[in-house]
Amino acid sequence: MDYKGIAQETLAALGGKENVAAAAHCATRLRLVLNDESIVDQAKLDSMEAVKGTFSTGGQFQIIFGSGTVNSVYKEFAQLSELSEMSTKDVKDAGTKKLNPLQRFVKLLSDIFVPIIPAIVAGGLLMGLNNLLTAEDLFISGKSVIEAYPGMADLAALINTFANAAFVFLPILIGFSATQRFGGNPYLGAALGMLMVHPDLLNGWGYGGALVNGEIPVWKIFGYEIEKIGYQGTVLPVLAASYILAKIETSLRKVVPSALDNLLTPLLTIFVTGILTFTLVGPVTRAAGNLLSDGIIWLYDTTGFIGGAVFGLLYAPVVITGMHHSLIAVETQLLADIAKTGGSFIFAIAAMSNIAQGAATLAVLATTKDSKLKGTSSAAGISALLGITEPAMFGINLKMRYPFIGAIIGAGAASAFVTFFKVKAVALGAAGLPGIISIKPGAIVSYIIGMAIAFAVAFITTIILAKREAKKEGRSAGKSAAA
Repeated sequence: MDYKGIAQETLAALGGKENVAAAAHCATRLRLVLNDESIVDQAKLDSMEAVKGTFSTGGQFQIIFGSGTVNSVYKEFAQLSELSEMSTKDVKDAGTKKLNPLQRFVKLLSDIFVPIIPAIVAGGLLMGLNNLLTAEDLFISGKSVIEAYPGMADLAALINTFANAAFVFLPILIGFSATQRFGGNPYLGAALGMLMVHPDLLNGWGYGGALVNGEIPVWKIFGYEIEKIGYQGTVLPVLAASYILAKIETSLRKVVPSALDNLLTPLLTIFVTGILTFTLVGPVTRAAGNLLSDGIIWLYDTTGFIGGAVFGLLYAPVVITGMHHSLIAVETQLLADIAKTGGSFIFAIAAMSNIAQGAATLAVLATTKDSKLKGTSSAAGISALLGITEPAMFGINLKMRYPFIGAIIGAGAASAFVTFFKVKAVALGAAGLPGIISIKPGAIVSYIIGMAIAFAVAFITTIILAKREAKKEGRSAGKSAAA
């Protein structure tokens, strides 16, 4: 490959080096911040054989080159654009400046939760494995696996312990990640999270029962009572507390003498934040989190399959804006409080949307005669079925429009079905074909049928729309020839 030639052609299509404010690369994509995206020659980029697709999100313009290729192209591109070596974080920071306040808030949530997703996914999938072992009638009529084979009972108990760890100690994970994002010391954030789940506190999941029985333990300090309640599995309390901790720490470092900084700043930061957490921030945000969860459950239970269809139709447009990252916080709370919520319905709807996007892209593969488009759509379609939709959605469906319409119709139909049958996930995972292991055992068959509906409706609708599009183009060509 002529990597220098590819870089030169790419830079020219982007409007020259004057239009490139920042550049970096990840495993497959060139990530750019452009001064003016409107001057990009999209047609030229689309015609380049090395370019597998492009999309714009979160203030970044991203060009998909593929694994290996992108490294060599970036090396030449950086020299031509006269940009120094930058990390993807540098590019993210530069792109953030171009976002509006709502987009910045969504990106903030994304920056906090995306790094901890692997831990939550690991715990969630282990929870799914435990459910497979303990669910009755799934593999053996009238029995669970551990009832049929008692020797596996302790294995299931071991897996359950491993699975629960990430959710029981969730405030530690969030405290570390959130405090780091807010500009504080992440280890102080982790210490705050540990404080919020300390074994001396009443377990947060037992709060309701203790409240009914009037058995809530308290600290009595100068005649004032502070409830000794833990925050296991919570999201909002630790987010708010981490923000306060980061601000207190950074403020103290400005006024505490450097000789005493390492001694006084951590001490005062943890002590003041801890007091505020248990007296004010924790109780208020716990109530707000409960209201949020109850509201989502009420909406899900009240609107039924109609609400599910609307959510399914809107999910992909929400992904385009990047606001789907804000749903991670909601999903985490639903899964952390699974005894009350029964799991996450958001995951099932996201999976239907991803399958539909993949099906629409594969319909393009089946109908197009363009060899480059065939190669791109085959890889992108399979990727979407496995839960990664960006190449399919941004590289194919949105550009051609009609596949995107076919995809959201398929997503709406399938989402109505899985909502009607109360399909919920007990874990985060790849929202697509591999997501089967994340679904409640009793709902796996309905999940598979839902995926089949999403694929069939999206695929058939896209083919119908493709034929209509071809007829339109034929009529337009005929008129041009006549003229």
